[in-house]
Amino acid sequence: MISSDSSERRRGLTLRSPAFDDGSPIPRTHGYATENESPPLRIGGVPPGTASLALVMDDPDAVKPAGEVWDHWLVWNIDPDIEAIEAGETPPGAVEGTNSYGEMGYGGPNPPDGEHTYRFLLYALDTSLDLDAGATKADLKRAIAGHVTAETQLTGKYAP
Repeated sequence: MISSDSSERRRGLTLRSPAFDDGSPIPRTHGYATENESPPLRIGGVPPGTASLALVMDDPDAVKPAGEVWDHWLVWNIDPDIEAIEAGETPPGAVEGTNSYGEMGYGGPNPPDGEHTYRFLLYALDTSLDLDAGATKADLKRAIAGHVTAETQLTGKYAP
């Protein structure tokens, strides 16, 4: 996760997908080499006073083959009133960053060496971010530092 992991920050905020259960396989349609469609997501328990949400999808298992955590999707300034992000969609008004493929927007799972676990990390923020489209996860980390009021994660597995 980008910020510290504590049960206090996890309380209430939820992230799930109607396409797969937490810790279960992500359907093939969401893979980079197939349809490369972002999965549908459902958000709940956003704390009162949240100004915006940020979402990061990454692959910590990529450290061995790629030498780094692979970033698949960076989205920020998501409206805190949103309850659903539909498959293949970016939330209206949200801004997307550059993933590790060097592309803006969603880049699905594509593990080169067997099954990987992917994290969808959701952050409730006390501010909207003044961060340009195409920013990297390092930029996003700096921008949200000190502004995370709650966080949660959803994981899914994907094999080539």
